[in-house]
Amino acid sequence: MALIKYNRPGSDLFSKNFNEIVDEFFNNATSNYRRDSFMPSVDVSETDTQFEVSVELPGLKKEDIHVDLEKGRLTISGERKFKNEEEGKNFHRVETQYGKFSRSFFLPDSIDEESIAAKYEDGILNITINKSDEKVKKQIEIA
Repeated sequence: MALIKYNRPGSDLFSKNFNEIVDEFFNNATSNYRRDSFMPSVDVSETDTQFEVSVELPGLKKEDIHVDLEKGRLTISGERKFKNEEEGKNFHRVETQYGKFSRSFFLPDSIDEESIAAKYEDGILNITINKSDEKVKKQIEIA
């Protein structure tokens, strides 16, 4: 059996900007040395009343994920373990990321720390944190 290198669609250099090329170079260079960790994708958004954080963690159980909020710093951590349990099975390519992960974000002072809620469904961890009415910046009308 001959193995052929897989090229992702749209991976030609002419369709990328310089930042994407540099990011890919450094990410690929470090991923070869750090197979014991990975960095899940995170989306952070804000509405008028709350902050929302979504983390892609497919294949993990909610027991393997830890969410901590301490002194305004939200930390999401855990571990995805590689399971090579089948006898006689030789892997030719493993693109799924395994290992420990930790992502931290500093939240503004305008949050209500008691309102933090986390829900894990379909491989996505959704965290919501309400804004505190007392700490939200208010526009003062001049009379």
